This record gives sequence, C-alpha cells and structure tokens, in this order.
Amino acid sequence: MSTELAHLIFYHSLVVAGELLIVIALIHMLYKRRTPTSIIAWLLSMVLIPYFSVILYFIFGSRKRINRYEKENITFKYSKHNYNELNPIDGVLRSAGIAGAQEDQEFEIITDPTEAYSEFMSSIESATSSIYISTYVFKYDVTTKAILKALTLKAKSGVEVKLLIDSLGSWQLYFSQRRLKELRSAGAIVEFFMPILRMPFRNYINLRDHRKIYMFDEKKVLSGGMNLADEYLGEDPTTSRWDDMLFSVKGSSIEHFFNIFASDWLYASSKKITYKNRQVENSGNTYVQVVPSGPDVPQDALYEALLSAIYSAKKRIWIVTPYFIPDASLSQALTIASHRGVDVKLITPAVSNHLIADLTRSSFMRELEEAGVSIELYTGAMLHAKAVLFDELGAMLGSVNLDNRSLFLNYEIATFVYSEDVIDEIDQWMRNLLSSSSRGTAEVSKARRVFENFMRIFAPQM
Repeated sequence: MSTELAHLIFYHSLVVAGELLIVIALIHMLYKRRTPTSIIAWLLSMVLIPYFSVILYFIFGSRKRINRYEKENITFKYSKHNYNELNPIDGVLRSAGIAGAQEDQEFEIITDPTEAYSEFMSSIESATSSIYISTYVFKYDVTTKAILKALTLKAKSGVEVKLLIDSLGSWQLYFSQRRLKELRSAGAIVEFFMPILRMPFRNYINLRDHRKIYMFDEKKVLSGGMNLADEYLGEDPTTSRWDDMLFSVKGSSIEHFFNIFASDWLYASSKKITYKNRQVENSGNTYVQVVPSGPDVPQDALYEALLSAIYSAKKRIWIVTPYFIPDASLSQALTIASHRGVDVKLITPAVSNHLIADLTRSSFMRELEEAGVSIELYTGAMLHAKAVLFDELGAMLGSVNLDNRSLFLNYEIATFVYSEDVIDEIDQWMRNLLSSSSRGTAEVSKARRVFENFMRIFAPQM
C-alpha cells in the first residue's frame, strides 16, 4: 500500500469517526432533553471547532449523571417547618423535597473581610468537638497558613477536623499536598472533591463543589460567598481584598447544613458521619431555609424557586452577583418583572476577574437595560458577593452566581432568609454598593455589539 493511500485512508477514517461522534453527541443531547438553545450552541461549536468540541461535550456537556459513580441525592432527615406555607419561595422548595424554613435562628451578616477573618478564627478557637470545612478555593497564602496552623492545633487537642476541598478550584494545593502534611499528621482528615488524577471516569470535571460550609461543633455555621484565601478575608485590612459576604447562623437549620456536608463527605471519602447535636436552643427570630443545588438534587428546585420569587415580586428585585449569564427563562422573568413596574436592579462588577464572563454578559445586560432594568456597575474592589432581595419578603444568599454554571452544573448551597431585620441590613448593604456604582452599560461600536451577541451562543456552556 502506498504512503499516499495510507494517508488517505487515515484522514478519511478520522473524518468518519468525527462525524460519528457528532451524531452520538446529538443523540445524547436529544435523549437528555437538552434545550434547543443548548443543542444549537454545542452543534455550532462542533462545526467551528471540530473534534475538540466533541471531546469537550462529553467532558462538560452533562448535568445530572446516573451511573455507578453517581453521588447520592441529598435527603433532609429533619424537615419540620413553621414558616407561612403561602410563601411562594418556601412552598416551591418544599414541593421539591427541600426542608421547610426553620424558625428561631441566630443570624448575622458579615461584609467586612477582617471581621470575617476574626469570626472564622475565633470559631476555630472556641470549637471543642468538631470542625467541618467545605470550600471551593483553598489557597496556600498568609491567611490560609494561619487557618492551617489553628486547625492543626485543634486536631492535636482532640477536636475532630475534616476539610473538604474542591480539587479543581484549589488545584495548586491539590498538586502540592505536602503543605497539608502537618495538619494530617495531627489527626485531621483532608479530602479533595473529585480528585483530578484519580479514577478519571468518575471525575466529571465540569461538576464542581462550589459550596462553602464552615461548621463548628455542629452548633454554628459560617457560609456565603467567601472562599479561603487572602483575597476573601484576612487579619489586616487591604484595598486589594474583594467585596464579599459571609454570614453566621445558629439554630435548628444547622442540621440541614450538616446533611449537605455529610453527603459531600461521603462521596469524597466513602465515610459516613452522623449528626450528634440534637438539642438545639434557639433564641433568634429569623427564619432560615437551606437549599442545595446541583447534580445531587433531583430537580432544579433552587432555579424554580428563584423564578417563582421573581414572578411573585411586586415592588423590587435587587440582585448582587459577580457573574451574570442568565438563561432565556431567567432573562425573560426579569424583563416581565420590569414591565410590571417592579424595581429590578442588577449590581455587578464593572470589571470582574473573568474576561470571558464579562464579554458574554454584556449582551444580556444591554437587553435587560432596554427593558427597563437598572444595570449598576460596581466600581469598587472585585465584587464577589451573591445576594437577591425580593420585596420585603426574603433574601437569597450563599454561593450561587446567576449564571448557567451555578444554576445548573455546580454543587451549590443557597440560604433563603425571611426576617425583617436581616432584609433591612441587606438593603442598606446594597445601597452602599449602589453609592459606588455607575448606572448603565457603556456605549460600544457596532462591531463590539456583534461580537457580544455572538458570545451569547456559548452562554449555555459557561
């Protein structure tokens, strides 16, 4: 056989294999009932970037997975609820199996990064039985060195320390685990969620653990948007630190945070842990509802509750998010709310830390702006906080960004808070952000608009 014929057969086989993979991918998308927008976006990617895009689809293209490596769905063992059942948010969530809002919580919001650091370190110091930490980003820097030192001392004193870190979000630490040697030697257990180099068919690299749960003695939880690194919190004030939010909660909802952590821990370590603190003394007046989202939740309960709250809002919907890439339903819901006369505000960084996300969001923001939505571009430090206010009814806080990745792919945790005092506090915090924001998107050239609109095609994959 001549060399030319061999090359011809090889390239012909390659083309046939590529086309076959595209057909298989299309069948998979149809079987999974992907939206027409998502299907078109993936097919266009496969046309523009053949072969490589097909590989990307099978890595990144699935959400809810069912196979022998599937993470078990989260179940709430304690589901007592006392909040008004007519609340549209609480009702939608409970219909999907999410535990109802719990009453009598102690709830505190922390937006100052040095105060957040102080609260975190004092919580470690005062822990006497257990410390459970789950985070997406855990860097090795000044802040986390102090955290590791404090955790090591606690582990040596007999406190049960468990640290769950996402392997992709903290890839530098994942590949330099010698930095965790002293902590592990002290008796602490450190696990990485979906290790990058272990069991590749189990490691769905697109489905990351973005939850932040910092639990102490099963009596207190810190959660919100803050990861563990210098840019989120630290001992000394600095202008380079991001604007973010951490909140502290005590009370009966702690068990719900525990159930979520325990489910993630079981998946990462194959070890079960049980909740021990059954006697919870409540002294607050805040209702808290803990809502997991991701591949381990059968329905898109969080997304449905978010849409329900938007459609039910009568006065205002104020949104703070670092990344804004909505799907068609969310964008339409906000547009309709604005047309109904609802005060819809989107507070987002003028420039975030992700260029691609900024380019992709622009077309969506201009579209909403044309519908009457107030686009507020925060000009302070990088704004990483996530919060949504619905009238005076409640607020959604936690790790969830308003983009496709957070709403449909990542393992996330949101906390709905129903309390007049908390709503007033979040209202004032948002007004402070507005005072450092510029209203409206900037005028750009027609070529830039075309490019921004083109980027919408890839929004379902982001």
